[in-house]
Amino acid sequence: MPESDSANVAYDLSDGVATITLNRPDAMNSLTTATKEELLAAVERAKNDPGARAVVLTGSGKAFSAGQDLQEHADALGSGEGLGGTVRKHYNPIVLGLTRMPKPVIAAVNGVAAGAGASFAFACDMRVVSDRSSFLMAFANVGLGSDSGASWTLPRLVGHARAMELLTLAEPIKAQRALEIGLVNQVVPEEELAATARGLAERLANGPTVAYAAIKAELTYGSGLDLESALEMEANLQEQCAQTTDHTNATLAFLNKETPTFDGQ
Repeated sequence: MPESDSANVAYDLSDGVATITLNRPDAMNSLTTATKEELLAAVERAKNDPGARAVVLTGSGKAFSAGQDLQEHADALGSGEGLGGTVRKHYNPIVLGLTRMPKPVIAAVNGVAAGAGASFAFACDMRVVSDRSSFLMAFANVGLGSDSGASWTLPRLVGHARAMELLTLAEPIKAQRALEIGLVNQVVPEEELAATARGLAERLANGPTVAYAAIKAELTYGSGLDLESALEMEANLQEQCAQTTDHTNATLAFLNKETPTFDGQ
């Protein structure tokens, strides 16, 4: 399927992978109101696109996203508009769209990911990053607390103490350090990033996507439940997965010593 571009965000679907690209390279893919609205629309499109079985979120140029466009933010402050409006209207729905996406979402971090841009990467299921990438939780540097889910995702990725360090000291974390502390899954040379992320996404797109959705739900919500409730959620999701043709076909393939194929049904 041909690529579909809006002014600030590109959407491409091929071989079961929907690639969403922030496309303001001259502005380090910073997030204007228009960009946030287009990104939310692209996330919703990927969720509802029957041809999309996995999703890649990335940026064009040398940055993944520098976060909120500060010029637009400064103009909004001058007009008396608060930040809470765009957080509730734009950032929160994007993060919920990524975390609740019933498909695997991979962040292909091609450069600087700062503020809300970094938070979007943390809301994805896996992060493959260029060796020239870095993360900056820049909120405190401009006198703000965190938003876009960072207070929820960061402790789950790196623990409470490390999350406190990243958010309060607000210092850049380079790619290799991000790997060492568990912030990302894989670091690759810059020139290999697109192909590596694409290969991982295609592998997931060819897998048991109903089961992946169940696993994602279990990990997202299970950590906030007591054990008994988590066990019940697992039982309910296992019942649903057991009724799929993917499960039946994979079980028979295993017994027949064959390689299973999955169609997401």
